[in-house]
Amino acid sequence: MTETIAPKTLARMPKVLLHNHLDGSLRPQTIIELAHDVKDLTLATEDPEELAQWFFRGANKGNLVEYLEGFGVTCGVMQTEEALTRVATELIEDLHADGVVYTEVRFAPLLHVSKGLNYEQVMSAVIRGLEQGKAKTGVSWGIIVCALRNMEPSLSLEMAELAVAFRDRGTVGFDLAGDENGHPPKAHLKAFHYCQRENFNITIHAGEAFGAASIWQALQYCGAHRIGHCTRLVEDMTIQDGKVTAMGTLAAYVRDHRIPLEICLQSNVHTGAIAALEDHPFRPYFDARFRVTLNTDNCLMSNTTMSEEFAVANRTFGLTATDLEKVTVNAMKSAFVGYDERLVLIYESIKAGYQVIRDEGLI
Repeated sequence: MTETIAPKTLARMPKVLLHNHLDGSLRPQTIIELAHDVKDLTLATEDPEELAQWFFRGANKGNLVEYLEGFGVTCGVMQTEEALTRVATELIEDLHADGVVYTEVRFAPLLHVSKGLNYEQVMSAVIRGLEQGKAKTGVSWGIIVCALRNMEPSLSLEMAELAVAFRDRGTVGFDLAGDENGHPPKAHLKAFHYCQRENFNITIHAGEAFGAASIWQALQYCGAHRIGHCTRLVEDMTIQDGKVTAMGTLAAYVRDHRIPLEICLQSNVHTGAIAALEDHPFRPYFDARFRVTLNTDNCLMSNTTMSEEFAVANRTFGLTATDLEKVTVNAMKSAFVGYDERLVLIYESIKAGYQVIRDEGLI
């Protein structure tokens, strides 16, 4: 039986977070304070702990549509440059406290212009906050600009163009998020083709609320370099006694081409992508040597941290500290930041950090 890793040790382990939404990771106290300046927004409570539980209860309903409802509140308080900068800075601070050395922060700028900001102001405000966070903590970051699959494809193209326009200021990728049902990724082809022509990185939410066909479209129609969630890739596999014994052509393609999977364990339970943690295909993916990574998705909505996701992987799926180091290196290899920076972070932050913990006899 795998030894349980102590919480303090988990917190110290260097981590890489590739799939986390800015508007799903606010501090409850910050929401309360920012809401005072929003006339048309009423919170359920002004007690930070109760508000955190309110978000978690709202998200933990077993389907993606209801999971997303809380974002109306968080986006509601993220409509000024000051608010966006503050939220971005605090996110980096919180991730640093949790041992994260590199993160890719994703958000949809089109959700932050209802009070008069333009897209450039939104981007600049978030970048300013991330830079302030890095100056305080040393955490490296990149931005992934999201489009929403339930909105007009013309907006997706605008978001893709915006992402590319800010690549010299820290934007590293483009994403398509939102409810998959009835909103296939191939409807947004112009945005993806634009990114391809500009040699830009693509990740797509797929295989969370819809089946393997969504993953296939993301890869073969849209040119995704990574897949967000990918829980239902298991539908293209045969699993016996917890092991992958056969794969269809899609699953084999994903593994053979080392397509990174942005796994979000607890969020997948909360959105109903899986019924229970024990049912998650993460362990079969890991054992079959898919390039899996661990992520939070939304720290606030899912009431989680990277340390907690590591703890779940340890106690539910038996991952050792060495396994978690491998997953972290997988994530850094899969990051959209440049190759040279990836190498520096792997050897000077991740491997060096794990070695310190080993030298202390903690793992």
